[in-house]
Amino acid sequence: MAASGARALAASGASVFIIARKPDTCVRLADAIEASGGTVSWAQADLTDEAQTEAAFAKCVEEFGRIDGLFAVAGGSARRFGDGPVEATSLDGFRAALDINAIPAFLAARESLRVMLEQEPRTGGSRGAILLMSSVLAESPARLFATHGYAASKGAINALTRTMAARYAPDGVRVNTVAPGLVATPMSERAQNDPESVAYAQRKQPLARGLIPAEAAGDLAVFFLSDASLYITGEVISLDGGWSVTEAPT
Repeated sequence: MAASGARALAASGASVFIIARKPDTCVRLADAIEASGGTVSWAQADLTDEAQTEAAFAKCVEEFGRIDGLFAVAGGSARRFGDGPVEATSLDGFRAALDINAIPAFLAARESLRVMLEQEPRTGGSRGAILLMSSVLAESPARLFATHGYAASKGAINALTRTMAARYAPDGVRVNTVAPGLVATPMSERAQNDPESVAYAQRKQPLARGLIPAEAAGDLAVFFLSDASLYITGEVISLDGGWSVTEAPT
């Protein structure tokens, strides 16, 4: 979803700065955006590391002068570290889920805010917009997907979204979050290869008739980071194909 967001934002005319843990990920995406005529730069950083995060955002400001939008997608499953249903989850697994998901959202938002609050507002008084990444599992859980540390970490992002939105609205900074269901990304490869999970998605996400294409997140990123959503803040938007309003399959 990060790549689809970057491509969509570049196609809309935004200058894009990519931050990823693997340099080759940055290079491939930056090359694709440049080949399509977009403006892009990048920095390698582990967004669970405070010093690396600070350095990457400093490079962005050095190259582009300001930060008008943040699409913070970094995160993933902590299943390999011991996350699972609560009774079977180790403390290390639960901590790993928070580290992988909540910490990057916090650090990326903090570094963006430190820049946004100091820069001159643009049209309509906006100093910037932040879009974080949650999950449908934070508020519409399913027994089949029992990684409870992951759900808790995404719930923390929902709470962070609303508290930041309340704090920074008077400063002209908007904060929203997208909460996707099952999306066809590398992270969901296990689910994509599991017939039970695929069948569940086909019934639980009727608008998508299965997994949601990653490009849908890119369209939302353009909307929430542009003046099209100038008066929207504090929202957790479900990108779930109907998951949260559809009865669980029997």
